[in-house]
Amino acid sequence: MKTKILFGAFAALIACGSAFAQSAGSIVVYGGAAQINPQVESGDLTAPSLAGTKVDVKKATSFVGGITYYWTDNISIDLPIALPFKHDVVGAGAIDGVGKLGTVKSLPMTLLAQYRFGEASSAFRPFIGAGVTYGYFFKPKATAVLSGITGGTPSNPTTLSMKSRFGTTLELGGAYNVTKDWSASLSVTKTFIKTTGSLSTGQTIETTLDPVSIKFGVGYRF
Repeated sequence: MKTKILFGAFAALIACGSAFAQSAGSIVVYGGAAQINPQVESGDLTAPSLAGTKVDVKKATSFVGGITYYWTDNISIDLPIALPFKHDVVGAGAIDGVGKLGTVKSLPMTLLAQYRFGEASSAFRPFIGAGVTYGYFFKPKATAVLSGITGGTPSNPTTLSMKSRFGTTLELGGAYNVTKDWSASLSVTKTFIKTTGSLSTGQTIETTLDPVSIKFGVGYRF
C-alpha cells in the first residue's frame, strides 16, 4: 500500500513539473554531439587541370551545445554552439581514388526559429524549425597529393582555401522531458550552402555542400 502511495505521489510530481518544462519563458541549456555529412555536388577545377577534376568533402563529428529560449509555449528560438568540425577533402571525378587532398575546419553558426507541436505539458513534443547558417571555413591544410596534381613542389607547395558563406537551414526533431528540468532531444537539419575553393596556383572550384546534420543533446531548464 505504501509503495503504491509513493509511486502515485512521484508520478504526480513528475506530471506537475513537466507541465512547465517547455513553456513560455523557459531557457534550456543543452550539450551533446552532432555529425555533419556534406551532400557534395562538385564543379570542375578550372584550367589548367585534368578535365572532370572534382572534390568530395567527408563527414565529421564534434561536440555541440546551445541555448533554447521558449518565446511562447509553441515557439522557441534555438542557438546551437559547436566546437569546430574537421573535414577531409578528397579527390573525385577524374581524380577519384587519389586520396586525401587536404583538410578544412568548419564552424557552422546557426540561428533557428522552431515551432513545437502539442501542449507545454506533453512529455514528447515534435518540432520543426527554419533559420540561417553562416558556414565559416578555416585552417585549410593541403597534402602532397594536391601539390603533385597541381604542379606544386616541396619548396613551393600548393595551398588551398574555402570561402565562408551564408545558407538557409531546415530542421525536424523531437524533445522528450525526462523530468521537470531535464530533457533529451534529437534533430535532423538540412543546410543549403555553397562554397568556392581556391588554390595558390590560381585555380578555383565551385562546390555545393548542402550538408545533412544529426544532433543529439541533453538539456537542463532554468
